[in-house]
This record gives sequence, structure tokens and C-alpha cells, in this order.
Amino acid sequence: MTTPITSQRRTLAFHDLDDAVSDAETLLESGYARAGKWSLAQCCEHLSEWLRFPVEGFPRQPAPIRAIFWVARHAVGKRMLAGWLSNGSMPAGKPTMPETVFADAGDDREAVERFRERVTRFKSHSGPYHPSPLFGQLDHETATRLQLVHCAHHLSFLIPTQS
Repeated sequence: MTTPITSQRRTLAFHDLDDAVSDAETLLESGYARAGKWSLAQCCEHLSEWLRFPVEGFPRQPAPIRAIFWVARHAVGKRMLAGWLSNGSMPAGKPTMPETVFADAGDDREAVERFRERVTRFKSHSGPYHPSPLFGQLDHETATRLQLVHCAHHLSFLIPTQS
């Protein structure tokens, strides 16, 4: 499947994580144009990893990176989180953990299926989530809202090509 590049992003706001999965499935079936660098597979693999971390634990970063996260968490983390949740958006082009960036994520269909599975696992997790390196401990509602904003951010760069 070819994914032409377009400059126009979509504006998305998901009410629940199943809406995000449904959007990814629509993109898979309709085809899509990219308003960014990542394919559907790359977006879904990235989102899947960020859905996995609160359930299984975040990757241990090198000491200097942990120190930076500690400072950020205590200096700007709460304000940053509050802004993203109130605006329902994240800024584009910011760095993320290299472990969550997939140069060649493979098959879109497999990645959407993995995304669906990770959403199911995230939603069914009954214990506390592992603390975010940037935001600290999040309750289920806040963690879910953050995931919704994150999903909308990445999927907004993919535009369905058929109606």
C-alpha cells in the first residue's frame, strides 16, 4: 500500500480507547495518506509500547536520562500533563524514547492487531499502573486520558483516503 504525503493533519479526540482502535482499523481498511513521517504500523507499534509500559513497567534509562526525568517530573511534569489533558493535544516533533520509534514497523495489519491487544490489556489492568518517568504515579482515569491524547496525536497524522 502506498501512503502519499499530505500536509493536512486531522483533528481527533477519542472518547475511549476503543475509538482509537476503530480509527486505526478504518485507516487500515480505507488506506491513508501521511501528514507526518510515520506509517500506520509505526504509529500503532509506538502507541502499543506506551500502552504496555504502565502495565509492565517503563524501560530503565541510563542514569543521566533518569536524572533529567526526575528534574522534569518535579519541575514541569504536572504542568505539562495538565496542559496536554486540558488541550487534548500534544506538541508535534518532540523527542520520545528511542525504544518506541520503529524505523520499519512492518505490516500495518499486524501492528493494528497488536494495538488492539494492548488496548484490551491496558483497559483490563486492575492494579495500579507503573509510575511514568515524566509524570509519576497516575490513577486509571488520568492514565487513560493521557493515552487518549497520545493516540489522537499520532493517528491525526494519518488521513483516510477513501470514505
